[in-house]
Amino acid sequence: MFCSTIIPTIGRPSLERAVRSVLAQELPDAAFELIVVNDSGRPLPPADWQRSPQIRIIHTAGRERSVARNTGAAIARGRYLHFLDDDDWLLPGGLAALQQLWQRAGDAAWLFGGTQLVDRQGKPLIQLHPAVAGNCFIQMMAGEWLPLQSSLIDSARFFAVGGFAPLIPGIEDVDLARRIALAGEMAGTKALVAAVGMGQENSTTNSGSARRLGQMAREEILGRPGVLARMLGSADDGYWYGRIPRAYFTSAVWNFSHRRVATAVSRLMWGMMGFLFGGKAVFSGAFWRALARPYQSRAFSQGFSEAETAVR
Repeated sequence: MFCSTIIPTIGRPSLERAVRSVLAQELPDAAFELIVVNDSGRPLPPADWQRSPQIRIIHTAGRERSVARNTGAAIARGRYLHFLDDDDWLLPGGLAALQQLWQRAGDAAWLFGGTQLVDRQGKPLIQLHPAVAGNCFIQMMAGEWLPLQSSLIDSARFFAVGGFAPLIPGIEDVDLARRIALAGEMAGTKALVAAVGMGQENSTTNSGSARRLGQMAREEILGRPGVLARMLGSADDGYWYGRIPRAYFTSAVWNFSHRRVATAVSRLMWGMMGFLFGGKAVFSGAFWRALARPYQSRAFSQGFSEAETAVR
């Protein structure tokens, strides 16, 4: 089986739209399956889609999205895993576009397509087309976002890194991308795959804790072996070389503020190694801009620019 779509749900009315968007995909029935993980703690309202032979419904007891997703992944039969929230939906031809990408990309750990961002009323906002490929570890560590809804994740790699981390809700997708990017390759297509809602209305994400949890997750990854080498392998211009020491220096500041002096000193030393291995890139203006400024997603910047051009 090519892929398994997993939808964790708390029983919102938008679930039916999400389910039907998967069932309408232009792939043979045997190529994909749909697993709905009911995490609401109560039965789902009856619906005719529940009788589809492609759908399995399982239940978790209000354990939050990461646990629900991991539970669905544990019974999935697809080579790739696709995670779709119950208030988002696949666009026509989305899975077919990812299947075509897989046929070209071969053994990629993470396949992704374009994403149509919409507001909570479904009105289109901007499109995201991340320009990353292959080893893009430093891009993920900097803060580039690959929406789960528009992605397929190799199931073997997913379980090899431990799946979603339940203790960092709200940032678990970013953390997963970073852990997979540490060892695996990524490949993308311009084709739009999914529509993803933005905004706090009806959202179950606590954005207030995202920054703190994100830094904690980054700290765990920075302490792993091979991180600097992987970052260097993913840097292809002065800007990305500049992001490497910044990752370590900001970590050093965070660790000093939490009185983890030994770890902070270690991060400073690794940051200086980033300078040494930066070579000629250290003399570029892009290097120093990357070192001095917070990251602004290139995919978001491009999306806003294209939207403004379209309005004009």
